[in-house]
Amino acid sequence: MAVLIPLHRLALMLLPTALVIGLLLYHHMAVRGYLWAIFRMVLQLLLVGYLLVYLFRAETAWPILGVLVLMNTVAAWIALRTVPVYRRRMYVYALLALVLGGGSILALVTQGVLGVRPWYHPQTVIPLAGMIFSNAMNGISLAADRLQAELERGTAWVPARGIALNTALIPITNALLSVGLVSLPGMMTGQILSGVSPLIAVRYQIMVMLMIFSAIGLCTWSFLWFSRQAWQAIFAEQKG
Repeated sequence: MAVLIPLHRLALMLLPTALVIGLLLYHHMAVRGYLWAIFRMVLQLLLVGYLLVYLFRAETAWPILGVLVLMNTVAAWIALRTVPVYRRRMYVYALLALVLGGGSILALVTQGVLGVRPWYHPQTVIPLAGMIFSNAMNGISLAADRLQAELERGTAWVPARGIALNTALIPITNALLSVGLVSLPGMMTGQILSGVSPLIAVRYQIMVMLMIFSAIGLCTWSFLWFSRQAWQAIFAEQKG
């Protein structure tokens, strides 16, 4: 069973956090950004905790669909943070890639692998959707950044696209190679801590790792495919 963490024990984690902040100050480094990030993390998690309590009681699909729409619209915008000059121009392609690529993976996992009933079961759909769209978002972000760099160097479209796709897959490939040897991922650790058999937790983790790999690859490839003409038009204009 999962252990309920009392607030006074949770506060113990402030000690190593404060130590890191102290080390940064000792080296005369700015800490405002880190403090703001920590504050936002706590606030956002508290808010989402209360929101999930409400959503988990939902008896219709509409609130869940609303959350999925919000996830995609925000993720598509954040994904293009690495290419701010072209952000507005590429947004629709990133959004389309996330909806089609990530949505298809989510449907396969929830309906094909897990057989979730009802199909919008919030305790299952929302956490899995978060994993899919956040990782796909990071993949698109890495790919867009690398693609821009390659095109600026004069690399032709086809090899530039391949390099960008490969770059997007580097983090998840490293995770695939290290899981079980270097790390026990979050979902597997959480299930084991809650009392689930490690053999069952392993099956879920295999599903999650393949889900993330597929989501990153499919969403990134879709983004590169949809945005091809836009990228080529941009660099043709610059050369002209």
